[in-house]
Amino acid sequence: MIKRILFFLSIFLLANSFLHAQNLTVEARIDSTVIFIGGQTALTFQINQLPGKKVITPIFSDTIIGALEIVEPLKADTTKADNGNILVKQRYVITSFDDSLLYIPPYPFVLEGDTIWSKSLSLKVVQPFQIDTTKNEIADIKPVMEPPFNWKAVWRIALIVLLILLIAILIFILVRKLIQKKPIFENAAPEPELPPHVVALAQLERIRNEKAWQQNRTKQFHTEITDTLRVYIEKVYNVPCMEMTSEEIISNLHHLKFENSKIYTSLIQILKLADLVKFAKWDATPDEHEKSLSNAYLFVNETIIDEQPDVTNIIPPQTPKGD
Repeated sequence: MIKRILFFLSIFLLANSFLHAQNLTVEARIDSTVIFIGGQTALTFQINQLPGKKVITPIFSDTIIGALEIVEPLKADTTKADNGNILVKQRYVITSFDDSLLYIPPYPFVLEGDTIWSKSLSLKVVQPFQIDTTKNEIADIKPVMEPPFNWKAVWRIALIVLLILLIAILIFILVRKLIQKKPIFENAAPEPELPPHVVALAQLERIRNEKAWQQNRTKQFHTEITDTLRVYIEKVYNVPCMEMTSEEIISNLHHLKFENSKIYTSLIQILKLADLVKFAKWDATPDEHEKSLSNAYLFVNETIIDEQPDVTNIIPPQTPKGD
């Protein structure tokens, strides 16, 4: 008797489990089984269930699995089936940036304590480009999309800017003419250019007063001296020193060796020591610093060109008439 009861009870449980299984079915499918790296496809779970029942479904946040990322969040769509059940479609747009075969495992769907598992799926992610790993360069997955150029917006901005400029010019003219009672444009007389030796000596005096080499700014000290002489030589001898090396400057002023060997030797000392300090990190002595500055003064003072006054426009004095 007990055996019969156990037999019928097991038959009842199997039938009840079968009915629950019939009341809930899950279909998992993926639109494409192969995609390019960075490409997209759709993963869909279709749930066939009785109406009015609540099915506990898997919850995904940013990824389905580690390398399979969710591009668009869950989109659920509910429709009626022919047998009176309802169909719930859960759709995810997914992508991956790993060149590999991805395994999507079964996922549980629970209805009133009974669990139905979806079938497993696979997705092949393919790298379509040949990558040279020796260059270690980052390459775009897809070409950069350039939006069409908006000519209307450019013309609109240009017209607005032009209108603002015209208004500003009009206001300037009105202020100058009506309020300030001045001409619109004033021709300012150019300031007379100082002789090259005056400018050079003023720069050397500033360098002497600053004493940059005593403040551990040795490179700056010699750079300022040589730059001052380069500008001076360029104006006096018409030699483009700012574009030349020290050797080229010495070569172009080789005639000074015969005209004034003293200043020629001084110039060589200044340029050679400056190159050693700037490029060879030479630790010059205080006497060498002072000698470069002294030779710079010597070079400028010995090469001053006397500028004769222009006498063409000078009116001779009138001799008073005698009685």
